[in-house]
Amino acid sequence: MFCYQCEQTAKGTGCTKSGVCGKDPDIASLQDTLVIALKGIAAYAYHARELGAHDEQVDAFFAEGLFSTLTNVNFDLESHIKLLFKAGEINLRAMEMLDKAHIERFGQMEPTKVQVGTKEGPGILVTGHDILDLYELLKQSEGKGVNVYTHGEMLPALAYPELKKFPHLVGNYGTAWQNQKKEFEEFSGAILGTTNCVLIPRESYKDRMFTCGIADLPGVVHIENRDFTPVIEKALSLPPLKENIGPTTMTGFHHQAVLQIADKVIEAVKSGKIRHFFLVGGCDGTRSSRSYYTEFVQKLPQDCVVLTLGCGKYRFNYLDLGEIDGIPRLLDMGQCNNAYSAIQVAVALADAFKCGVNDLPLSLVLSWFEQKAVSILLTLLHLGIKDIRLGPTLPAFLTPNVLKVLQDNYNIQPITTPEEDIKAILG
Repeated sequence: MFCYQCEQTAKGTGCTKSGVCGKDPDIASLQDTLVIALKGIAAYAYHARELGAHDEQVDAFFAEGLFSTLTNVNFDLESHIKLLFKAGEINLRAMEMLDKAHIERFGQMEPTKVQVGTKEGPGILVTGHDILDLYELLKQSEGKGVNVYTHGEMLPALAYPELKKFPHLVGNYGTAWQNQKKEFEEFSGAILGTTNCVLIPRESYKDRMFTCGIADLPGVVHIENRDFTPVIEKALSLPPLKENIGPTTMTGFHHQAVLQIADKVIEAVKSGKIRHFFLVGGCDGTRSSRSYYTEFVQKLPQDCVVLTLGCGKYRFNYLDLGEIDGIPRLLDMGQCNNAYSAIQVAVALADAFKCGVNDLPLSLVLSWFEQKAVSILLTLLHLGIKDIRLGPTLPAFLTPNVLKVLQDNYNIQPITTPEEDIKAILG
């Protein structure tokens, strides 16, 4: 980091010459966290704006947030903490805005069984987050003899009625972002990357990969104005995919769908059939320690229900956890921005049981990796949610002092082992 007052490059997270410019490591840490969160909020605001939705308060906060990080503007620790909580509030508005925009354009998400694997014939694989890109591709490829598959965070798109109308949207292939290079190499069709979470491609599939919108990769054809003709033509020119049908998975448990069975859920809790709810989700990544989340879900007692979202669900969404009185024990609520749905379910349950969200039989066990996960964490803190378990490691950009504030006030804890954490939560 270069200090424009000291005119020196500082080592570590903050300027060590705090006596000169006042830029101590804790201030730098809070500013770094704010900038990271702004990037996450920007992703949601961008997708919403592409669908014709915007919010003046969200737009204004980008100017306020970035301005506050300038040199010689703000050296007050308390005001920086307030800005982080405001970032959480603004992110909630952005997620709500995007949720409404998705529903208005594509219909209300509904629980949907999804076929995993590939069918025989030409294929296009769509990864990323931008459902509008997928929708436009489906319109342009309709009736042309090509099958379309979702990948990664695009999986929940299969639960929107307006997309389900396309018979050539046939299912999901692959898992989370970090497995792209292996999975894309094995997928013999065309590949479209719509937003972030795209990796530099291997030469083996570089010539059949495309990007659009914000996503852009060196040496890869970039689609302009959502004209997906080159993608479709490439798919039809390639050898057809082979039939390789896998298991099925479920997605589309939007908060509206869950709230439709709220009475059933509440009765199951009151009767003791459901002991506890766990929100286990977030980002996935390459660390082997992320196997924690698979083991955690596998080892939960049969009277526990798991809510999930984001690409972190790929650690366990293939598991058959069964049902409790017809209520699936694994509810995939959608993309990372569908944390808004999880919040709405928690609020509704708290209202039903006449208690606070922190008093519910609900625990959050989250995996984080990138900017949107940080903005969601700030939203949860803004809402006063405590006792969050976070992994596989705690964010390195938080100084010990900043982390202590969060732990003292919100009891944020690092994950340990599945056995120890389950025991601590359930007693």
